[in-house]
Amino acid sequence: MAGRRPTLWPLQLPLTRAFNWVFVVDTLNFSFWPEKDTEQCEVTFKGTTHTGYMTLCAAIARAIDEGVPITDPNFFSQMSVEELAHVLRSDNATPMPMLRERHQVLTEGGRVLLKHGGSFCNFISQAGADARKMVELIVDKIPSYRDEATYEGKRIAFYKRAQILVADFWGIMAARGEADISNMDWLTMFADYRIPQVLVYFGALRYSDALLGMLHNGELLPSGDRREVEIRACSIWAVERIRTRLSELLQERDGRSSGSINSAIIDFYLWPYAKQHHQEMAHIPIHHTRSIYY
Repeated sequence: MAGRRPTLWPLQLPLTRAFNWVFVVDTLNFSFWPEKDTEQCEVTFKGTTHTGYMTLCAAIARAIDEGVPITDPNFFSQMSVEELAHVLRSDNATPMPMLRERHQVLTEGGRVLLKHGGSFCNFISQAGADARKMVELIVDKIPSYRDEATYEGKRIAFYKRAQILVADFWGIMAARGEADISNMDWLTMFADYRIPQVLVYFGALRYSDALLGMLHNGELLPSGDRREVEIRACSIWAVERIRTRLSELLQERDGRSSGSINSAIIDFYLWPYAKQHHQEMAHIPIHHTRSIYY
């Protein structure tokens, strides 16, 4: 299955370690955009230099090669900030952002896994093979995954990292030919800063002139800001519209609907596309929000 990270996936690891790898990476999966485009955090692994989100995957793979037990909650639940800084070290003078926040959420998550035999697989098994129950379990038990905002007096739940953690669990299961997970249609796309950019590029989303001007000026949007919430929420709705239309087209072509089209699959296409074609869409700014949620 094509995913956000078709390379560096831990498919060669034993099953428990592979799922713990996914947990570590998705717990740390937030805020990779640089303050300046010319000052990117970089990590080289096996001859390939990575930027953005892939620096995290490369850093974790590098740590495993170096013998660091980074997938063991007994280790990462108690590791120091300095130890995590060494694991996530950059090739250059630009460090990975939000180191202390990453340390806090990783040690917190490790302590939760230790209550369940030190295994993410054991932890998530409480939800059965149901994607919705998995997300609900994650956000209930692990505070850093509670990606919520208030909009016009109403609670908005995005749960980006919780949903991508479930989708990645599903991806590892599928790659290994294991049992399927039900209710995957309940997941939305994973609302971050890269997918809105590619949706604007394709014309599925449009920014107002005022918002576009603000984004071009590089204004920082606080987490929970009305504009930030609207960008993420409208991106989710745009992908839902895309999913509906794809299902209609498949019905027209083949006379049947397909349960294989879900928002996670669409996200898994859009995110790598945005990375691969970033120069073509460089004129469309991303929104800048420093947050542990994406």
